[in-house]
Amino acid sequence: MADEKRMVSRRGFMKASAAVGLVALLVAGCGGPAATSGSGTAAPAAAQGKAPSIARQPFGTTADGTAVELFILDNGRGMKVRVITYGATIAGVDVPDRNGRAANVVLYGETLDQYEAGLPAASVIGRFANRIGGAKFVLDGVTYPLAANSGVNHIHGGKVGFDKVVWRGEPVTGDGVVGVRLTYTSRDGEEGYPGTLVATVTYRLTALNELAMEYTATTDKPTHVNLTNHGYWNLAGAGSGSVRGHRLTINADQWLPADAGLIPTGEFKDVAGTPVDFRRPETIGARIDLLTATGGYDHGYVVKRSRPGELALAARVVEPSSGRVMEVSTTYPSVQLYTANHLDGHVKVGGRAYEKYGAVCLETQFFPDSPNKPGFPSTVLRPGEAYRQLTVHRFSVE
Repeated sequence: MADEKRMVSRRGFMKASAAVGLVALLVAGCGGPAATSGSGTAAPAAAQGKAPSIARQPFGTTADGTAVELFILDNGRGMKVRVITYGATIAGVDVPDRNGRAANVVLYGETLDQYEAGLPAASVIGRFANRIGGAKFVLDGVTYPLAANSGVNHIHGGKVGFDKVVWRGEPVTGDGVVGVRLTYTSRDGEEGYPGTLVATVTYRLTALNELAMEYTATTDKPTHVNLTNHGYWNLAGAGSGSVRGHRLTINADQWLPADAGLIPTGEFKDVAGTPVDFRRPETIGARIDLLTATGGYDHGYVVKRSRPGELALAARVVEPSSGRVMEVSTTYPSVQLYTANHLDGHVKVGGRAYEKYGAVCLETQFFPDSPNKPGFPSTVLRPGEAYRQLTVHRFSVE
């Protein structure tokens, strides 16, 4: 794509924080080099020296009678990740603060019923994350109508997206890493998409307090694919209030202007001098009230990188009171910043309300409406091809 030349230079910004070893091998398979970490220190661990472990147990049954499992990943160094097979959902990420006190930093539910009721959760979104304008696309001369579940547009894979189905899970271990591989087969015509798609997401927890998310897919007919995880992050702890005070940096010089339905216009605009400029650390709340049209942030960014497909730092978030740091690196070309504008305190978990601006989402993905924007990187997957993308969340303290 001609606009790939915009994705250059890391002047004044930290390099991505991929782990040496596991993550380097993963990103090599995605077609690009891993960048190295430039900041942050490992969080104090409550149990240094413990062997990593993985546990597997039931997590209830869906309304249609399908059994759901829970996988608990523990790196033995103070970080735990909980994953349920419903929606391939990350149901908990416990990380220590600067004093070694652990807290769950992703919004979660206590019961399967809450997830089925639509609790905001760190689930996998597919077959196509974000929006497709007009709820349709043309592929190889054929028009494919999709569910119009966001006004006249299509969002997050339709009425029953990948976040609302049960995946098949299996544990993954080796080289000091614990993880879970989840697989879902989306049938031909499901939610209007052509082709039977076999999708996998593999979550791996490393000794460096990294949570790697590897997405793969194959198809038997040409189709469009764009997978992400819709994690709602609050580094002070889930349900602990607004993230307006979190300091955010986004590794992007340009963003994607959108219309009233949040469909990109196809342009790339400089962030300089706008409320969406996070090239330097700034609190999320500093300019959020200026965004009256969207009621907060819901904006797509063009991630800077030296060459397409490399693992590059997309964003860095710091919560000052706890000292927790989250760095998000990805092979995807874009990251969508969303500040949980729709939450209103109605949802309560563990006695805590999930309020407006109570979390920040950093959804790594292809550009929204790519199927209808020939100037955007293609999201077409054809038989014989392999879809593979990697996103890494690294946790530390400062």
